[in-house]
Amino acid sequence: MMQHYDSKGTADENIDELDISTKMNDADFATAIDIKNEDFISSEIMKNFPSHEIIGEESTGTGTVPPLSTEVETWIIDPIDGTTNFASGLPLSCVSIGFCLRGQPYMGVVYAPMTNELYVAVRGRGAYRNGVRLLECTGEKSTKTLANSVVCFEFGYARTEEGVDNMVNAVRRLLKHGVRTTRTLGSGVLDICYVACGRMDVVYTGMAEEGWKPWDYCAGLVVAMEAGCTMTHLKKHGEDDLTGEGGGGGDNGGIRSGYEFNLYSKNMICGVNREVVDQCRNVVLGDGRHLLLMSR
Repeated sequence: MMQHYDSKGTADENIDELDISTKMNDADFATAIDIKNEDFISSEIMKNFPSHEIIGEESTGTGTVPPLSTEVETWIIDPIDGTTNFASGLPLSCVSIGFCLRGQPYMGVVYAPMTNELYVAVRGRGAYRNGVRLLECTGEKSTKTLANSVVCFEFGYARTEEGVDNMVNAVRRLLKHGVRTTRTLGSGVLDICYVACGRMDVVYTGMAEEGWKPWDYCAGLVVAMEAGCTMTHLKKHGEDDLTGEGGGGGDNGGIRSGYEFNLYSKNMICGVNREVVDQCRNVVLGDGRHLLLMSR
C-alpha cells in the first residue's frame, strides 16, 4: 500500500500495477493490493488457527456473504477499506480485521498506513489507538447534541433516482435542522473509528442501497463499543435487525444495538452518545415512519 501512496502523482507511479477489476459497477472495484492483502492475512490466520473460519471481502466478491457461525470462531476481513481513496492516492484507507466469538464481534484491529494509526479493541478490555486508551462517553462526548455535531455519511454506490433522492434529502434535512458540519471520508471503518475517538460525532449509512457489509462493521464496532459509543440500526431493514425475545435494545424499539448489532444489515448509525444518535436518526428519516418498530 505504501509503495502506491508514495508514488501516486509522480514519475514513479504505475497505475497498471493496481490491476483494477470492477465488481457491481465502475464505482465498486478492487485492486491487486486488496487481493494480496487478504491472501496474506488469511494465510497467517489459517497457519495459526486452522479450525477457524474466514469471511473476506475479496474472497466473497459479488457472491452471497457466508453466514456467521455461532459455533466456530470467525475472522472478518476488509483488506483495504476505502479502496477508491487508496487507488486515488487519498490517505484515508485502512486494513480491517474483526474476530467473532459465538456469532458476535469480540476483537477489532484497524490499521491506517498513511496516518500510521493502529486501533485495537477487545470486548470488555477497552479500545486503544497506538497503545493509548480511547476515552469513553464522558465530558464533551456525553453532552454532544446534533446541533453542535460533526455528522458523517457515505453515499456509496446508489445511482437510481430514488436512491439518490433518499440520500440527498437526508443531508438536506440535516443542514436545515442545523449541524456543526458534515463530512464524507470514503472509509466506513475509519468513520466508525473516528467517532470512537471523538474526531466526528455521528456516522450513518443505509438511506438507499449504499448499505455496508459485515467487513465494514465488525472491527469498527468493537472499537466504538469499547469507547462507550452507541451503535445501532438506522431503521428496520429486516427481522434480523430486531432483538430476540428477552434481548437487549428495548430502549430502541427492539432494534439491535451494541454487540447484538446485525452485521448483515444494510443500515447503521453510530454516535458518541445515545441522544445524538436518536436526534440524528429522527432528522435523517424525516417523518419518522421508519424510525422504530411500534409492534413486534
